[in-house]
Formats: sequence, C-alpha cells, structure tokens
Amino acid sequence: MCAGVAASPSAVGVGHDAPDFALRSSAGTNLRLSEHRGQVVMINFWATWCGPCRQEMPKLEEIFSRYERAGFTLLGVNIDEDSARAQRLADELGVSFPLLFDEEQTVSRLYDVRAMPMTVMVDRGGRVRSVHYGYRPGMEQRYLDEVRALLREE
Repeated sequence: MCAGVAASPSAVGVGHDAPDFALRSSAGTNLRLSEHRGQVVMINFWATWCGPCRQEMPKLEEIFSRYERAGFTLLGVNIDEDSARAQRLADELGVSFPLLFDEEQTVSRLYDVRAMPMTVMVDRGGRVRSVHYGYRPGMEQRYLDEVRALLREE
C-alpha cells in the first residue's frame, strides 16, 4: 500500500494525545510509548515489502543517531506478519533504533495507518504534532526541522 506523500491530520488527531500502546521489541521485551514521555518521539510504521520504507530507513537511522542523546527516540513499528524477516532487513540496513513488531496490526489500526510508510511526530508531552504519509527523497529535511523544533520546546 505504499503511497504518495502528504502531511495532514489523521485519525491519530494532530494536537491530541498520541494513543498509548505496547508492542514486543527486537530486544525481546515489550516497549510502551508512554515510557518515552519527556522525549520527542518519531513513530514510523513500515513494512519489508514497501520500497519507500527501505529507502527511508537509512535516513531515519541518521536522524536517530544524531539526536538520540538530545532527548529524541524513534520507534520503528513493523506491520509484517513475519517479524524475523523484518529483523533481517533492519539488520541489513544497519538500523539501531528500537524496532517494534505489530504482527496483528492492532497498533496500525489504532493509528489508522493508510499508507506506508507513515510517520507520526510526538512531542515531549505525548501530543501528536504531525503525521506524514509516504516517503520521497528530501523528506528527511522536513523530519530534521521538526525534530529540532520539538527538541527546543520545553
């Protein structure tokens, strides 16, 4: 379902609290969104079969490694039914940000994921600040601008 690019309000509600969730992580433990309150969080929904997702992941890794120590985290929510396949691709691409596995797509439904990839920016207070659908080269600059702006907020 890879799709074009748009930034618009979605069912997650820009300006509203990001719905909390818990998913199994690549580390084997469950990770909960609310555990990251106080940090700027990027939630990126992706799938192994999505070409733009594969293209975007190294750019997201750069942003994560650059701003992790400043109070930023990135949660890569994979929607594949086969988490091992997702882990292999992430390893191939050198991804170090937390991977979460939404094999039953419950969180994807909660966030009304309509296109791959879908990226949700959440501020330190847990509010959704923007939603981006799809990826094309250059979008990482918009992500960088948003991350920097949200990190500057208190």
